[in-house]
Amino acid sequence: MLAVLLSLAASRCSAQHPVARPADRCTVTRVSDGDSFRCGDGRRVRLIGVDSPESQQQPFGVKARAALRQLLPPGSTVRLEWDVAAADQYGRTLAYVWVGKTLVNEAMVRNGWAALYTVPPNVKYADRLRTAQAEARAGNTGLWSQHGFDCMPSDFRRKRCVSPP
Repeated sequence: MLAVLLSLAASRCSAQHPVARPADRCTVTRVSDGDSFRCGDGRRVRLIGVDSPESQQQPFGVKARAALRQLLPPGSTVRLEWDVAAADQYGRTLAYVWVGKTLVNEAMVRNGWAALYTVPPNVKYADRLRTAQAEARAGNTGLWSQHGFDCMPSDFRRKRCVSPP
């Protein structure tokens, strides 16, 4: 009986906090925008904790997509790390994405191509991302130097602001 209880507890813990496994790799086939891409197996992946300008937010959306494509060129293999929620409302896989020792989510924020966008319960690296954004803003890095976040992507999607002409 104790073994059954321990097994159930372990499975509940791993379901809530999955650990990246070697099978959690994918080959990038296409970068969709500055915070999402597709894998060779068909998965659509959304970077956890970040939000980049929408493609309609010109020219910022194009610049953010190019920055992510630089980090994740088609054909590259990445490691996906999960947090609590595995997918979003659109069926995209939610992941922290690693290329070697680089946390791509953090690199996009630190380089000023994405902004912090925390959606609980996925908050594992929220402090790292918050620090990266503070450094990018203070240094006028990437889109921070171009007023690219005067209208945050989440506000743009809700039609609270419009992109510049």
